[in-house]
Amino acid sequence: MAGKTVRDIMSKDCVTVTLQDNVYEIALKMKNHDIGFVAVVEGKKLIGVVTDRDLVVRGYAEKHSGSTAVDKVITKDIATITPDTSVDEAAKIMAKDQIRRLPVVENGELVGIVAIGDLAVRGSFEDEAGEALSKISSDKTLVGSR
Repeated sequence: MAGKTVRDIMSKDCVTVTLQDNVYEIALKMKNHDIGFVAVVEGKKLIGVVTDRDLVVRGYAEKHSGSTAVDKVITKDIATITPDTSVDEAAKIMAKDQIRRLPVVENGELVGIVAIGDLAVRGSFEDEAGEALSKISSDKTLVGSR
């Protein structure tokens, strides 16, 4: 485990959308790929993310239609890490921010995604981060989870 970086465990095959896409197209990608998280890019530059929760809260609950632009549901203020971030550090960030997926960015460009499941198979973490990650992954309620 010592010395492992995010580069060793991240998923490089990222599903993305652009600002030219709409809410329906995002939902369709999520359905077709069985995911709840899509990165929003301009070229290869990461500009934000959309989660299934974003679609519900900022999209449908606000009575937006499927043709609504991505920028109405995007989350722009997101934590990111570099491929050289240690696996333990990634776990700490995810635990602190209560997030299940973390975009991996190099020179502003999206190069991968680390999901909580990627960390889970890597063994034990420092107690605090491991405990928090375990709580995030087992939390099935909507309150406070992302």
